[in-house]
Amino acid sequence: MVKIEIVRNLAGAITGFSVKGHTNTAPHGEDIVCAGVSALTQTAVLGLQEHLGRSCRLDIASGRLCLELCDAPDGLTGAILETMVLGLAEIAKMNSQSVHILEHRR
Repeated sequence: MVKIEIVRNLAGAITGFSVKGHTNTAPHGEDIVCAGVSALTQTAVLGLQEHLGRSCRLDIASGRLCLELCDAPDGLTGAILETMVLGLAEIAKMNSQSVHILEHRR
């Protein structure tokens, strides 16, 4: 099971997220559900850091990616992160037994 946590501020803007676990829907290296989750989340990290130059605290290991923005999110940051959430939500809809998304406001 992949557990995805989306953290929003009180205004509803995404300030961080974490992804933990593996979907185990196929053998290691052949799991397209896990690959889809990884591609969306890692592309969001690249977009924030390389394209927008945003500072983030990252924790990355096998089966884990956690990101926390160092500064308040702006519109461009929100566009990248909300697009990531849209993609993750579609994956979760099609794979509800192996992908779960939870959102928190802080």
